[in-house]
Amino acid sequence: MDNRRAVSARPANFSYDDTHPKETPVPLDPAQFNSAYSGARHRVEEQHADIPTEQARLRELIPADAETEDAEWANTLIGLLAEPRPPEREWSRLYHQAGAAAAAAYPRDGSAEEKIAAIEQARREIFAIAARATEEEAPHIQGMTRSLEHIENALRNPNWPADPPVGTN
Repeated sequence: MDNRRAVSARPANFSYDDTHPKETPVPLDPAQFNSAYSGARHRVEEQHADIPTEQARLRELIPADAETEDAEWANTLIGLLAEPRPPEREWSRLYHQAGAAAAAAYPRDGSAEEKIAAIEQARREIFAIAARATEEEAPHIQGMTRSLEHIENALRNPNWPADPPVGTN
């Protein structure tokens, strides 16, 4: 599995230690750096910008006395800028078939009961498709049912007080 896409977002460290305030390194602003990195990635991929120039711009955002962990994280991303992204995953016909079934089930018209019935049918169909899929692709297909399940639950037990639960009208 390629983890390069997951690397660009780094959780902020919210711990606070004021025991040595004068010795505390200057923190790297993850949001600012992520935004700059995304812009650099876009310029490199879409506008064919010069990679060393973009890397130099990003290095300027790393404070000289940044925390070691922050600097390592930022430098890892800067290095990844020179590597092309892996090709997009090629999904099978079954995956696209399940996606079409999921998309068709999103409630548009009809009563809550009719919408629930359409969602239930789509979920059964998607699980049947997942059973025929490869071991690698099956969990991704099954995952398509999650949002449908949430919609079904909201139809059965409405999120808004003004909406009566199904079967109570």
